[in-house]
Amino acid sequence: MAGNSWTFDKSHSDITFKVKHLMISTVTGKFNDFTVALESDSADLSNAKMSFSISAASIDTGIDARDNHLRSDDFFNAEKFPQITFQSTSVDKKSDEHFVVHGDLTIRDVTKNIAFDVELGGSMKDPYGNVKVGYDVSSKIRRKEFNLLWDALTESGGVVVSDEVRLHASVQFVHVEAHEMQAA
Repeated sequence: MAGNSWTFDKSHSDITFKVKHLMISTVTGKFNDFTVALESDSADLSNAKMSFSISAASIDTGIDARDNHLRSDDFFNAEKFPQITFQSTSVDKKSDEHFVVHGDLTIRDVTKNIAFDVELGGSMKDPYGNVKVGYDVSSKIRRKEFNLLWDALTESGGVVVSDEVRLHASVQFVHVEAHEMQAA
């Protein structure tokens, strides 16, 4: 792709999720250990290839007991299935700033094709002369489709944890020139 590449800038990126608890409030969590790869000849994602890998054990909701439960076999089984992965299969350009990235998401032992809405946040040269680009990425999944099956009911028959999980990532990349890649 024109000899250019984008290097992931983890210090300016995050991956978060939101899920309803008791259907009355929302719990937010994040993953602390992840990598994202982007191959594209420009900030325009129409010909891009994207992937990510998340350490399931790095889940962080701010509550140790809940995080340990999420790492267990009731949810991610982080010991047996240590990585959550995504590999893009196609990109639909909706506008100059909006794309839909289709690809295969694997959680535990299940792989499903899902779509991520991707919004270009912009491109900017930082104070050190590096060209950076940022994206906001979002999707929704049904956790039970990925064998995250734990469930409990309240006394009135309501669910404790929603099946729907909203995913969000803000990711930033640094442009690497072809001559920089050859010198590395």
